[in-house]
Amino acid sequence: QLRLVESGGGLVQPGGSLRLSCTSSRLTLEYYAIGWFRQAPGKEREGVSCITSSSSVTDYTDSVKGRFTISRDNAKNTGYLQMDSLKPEDTAIYYCAARPRHLGCAWFEYEYDQWGQGTQVTVSS
Repeated sequence: QLRLVESGGGLVQPGGSLRLSCTSSRLTLEYYAIGWFRQAPGKEREGVSCITSSSSVTDYTDSVKGRFTISRDNAKNTGYLQMDSLKPEDTAIYYCAARPRHLGCAWFEYEYDQWGQGTQVTVSS
């Protein structure tokens, strides 16, 4: 059952920016760590970034370090992924996921029990 909703995807030129949002009407995201994953055509889903419930810890996969920024606003019950300097290889469906906050950040799909339906990001000229 999908309890998270992503938004903000779209078509952008190389070098451009997008900000993805992740929210829920059924979960209080303050009680969860949030992860962002992506899946490109023909490839496995991979972890992109994660943030703890208090924002005290953030982490990124090497390919997006320095270009993507994860954040959250617990008052708005929303998590964000700011994506700058986008490259064609960033093209994928992006998913947000959540896991209980006491478990902290994680990098594998099976470690998250709440998911969204995904939002398409296409980087192309």
